[in-house]
Amino acid sequence: MRTAITTLDLRRPRSMDDALRILQDERPTPIAGATDVYVALNFGTLTTRRFVDIWPLRELRAITPLDGGVRIGALATYTSLVRSPLVRRRLPMLVDAARQIGGVQIQNRGTLGGNVANASPAGDSLPVLAAAGATLALRSASGERRVPIDEFYTGYRTSVMRPDELIVAIEIPAIDGAQWFRKVGTRAAQAISKVVMAGVRSTPPRLAIGSVAPTVLRLPRTEAALGSGASLDEAAATLADEIHPIDDLRSTAAYRRHVSANLLRRFWSDTA
Repeated sequence: MRTAITTLDLRRPRSMDDALRILQDERPTPIAGATDVYVALNFGTLTTRRFVDIWPLRELRAITPLDGGVRIGALATYTSLVRSPLVRRRLPMLVDAARQIGGVQIQNRGTLGGNVANASPAGDSLPVLAAAGATLALRSASGERRVPIDEFYTGYRTSVMRPDELIVAIEIPAIDGAQWFRKVGTRAAQAISKVVMAGVRSTPPRLAIGSVAPTVLRLPRTEAALGSGASLDEAAATLADEIHPIDDLRSTAAYRRHVSANLLRRFWSDTA
């Protein structure tokens, strides 16, 4: 009997060096929790047929301190983020996001690196990482480089990551200021976000938003408006000019603009 995975080619490396060699020589698609891959397979929308399973690479699960911030291995699951005392203390808005990603099964399998690499503008962790000023550590057989998340995405589901590279860690600097996260979806849980926003009440404030453009967006003009003492109406008008929502199956552009302005007001009120 033929199934959706009959013609797939799956490699399972025994070490990081082995994984990087396979990527360099064969250019398969890395998978770990595979929570998005399985959906695409089920719907028949996946064109990739060759994969390398990096789930066994335990060294990519570590969560460690980093100069007042935190370094999170790409294979850290949402469950491990919620349970980590270090993440709860230094990046509570990421814990808030992790608790709202799918159900328990998804949280046990889905990884932070997978959410970043998937490059969906609706990725719930991405506004958190953007507002936090995260840097991505990318490694290939020829070396490692670091890319600020603001420079990582080039368009809808596209990025600067090369086919021979893996995301090995997400590095978040120390954050000074109240952290905040909100997701608006069709349901209270297990829903793709219609709008998702994260912010830090710092000087100046830091804001990022998802599901309103081809990529996650930092909002420098809105940040500047809030930081300069502009009214919330003025800041909301600036926000409306910075985002680029569309009509799709989940919502309308008009609704997303309205919700984005409401979230901005909520952020400012909750972190006052």
